[in-house]
Amino acid sequence: MLPKFLIRSVVAIVVTCLGCMNFTLPAQADSIDLYLRRYLQVTEPVPIEINQQGETRLFSPEGLHEGKELFKQHCLNCHVGGATLPYPAVSLSLEDLSGATPPRNNLEGLVAYMRTPMSYDGSEDIYWCREVSPTWLPTEQVENMAAFIIRAAQKAPGWGTKDFKG
Repeated sequence: MLPKFLIRSVVAIVVTCLGCMNFTLPAQADSIDLYLRRYLQVTEPVPIEINQQGETRLFSPEGLHEGKELFKQHCLNCHVGGATLPYPAVSLSLEDLSGATPPRNNLEGLVAYMRTPMSYDGSEDIYWCREVSPTWLPTEQVENMAAFIIRAAQKAPGWGTKDFKG
């Protein structure tokens, strides 16, 4: 057993040293989803094109995160990494979204498609993609999901291609 004076001395030295050290708590973990930060380069609100005239609207990291979660919950079975498993010729790549009739590379076009799915050339209704009715998901949620898809098409490496790395 160590003498009490030695234990007190060691404790006093440790407490003094700890008091002199500049302790900083680890920075609070970044609240932005890692996928959004890393692959979609979202650290603050980002502009998403809302129509063919090029007007934009800012979407917050929280809104895009909600869109990502909705996409995972409702779309991921058929659209892994932006591919379209039931119809592989047309993906969710920016090129394919832009080439659709009407174009789906903007918020209004993609939301309209989600509400009433049409063939790629816009000539007929299709049934392999579920209709997202307003009673199922309100407009704000559908817009967040569309914004996530558009941002992923713009930024995620390989989104909509066989080279997807997400």
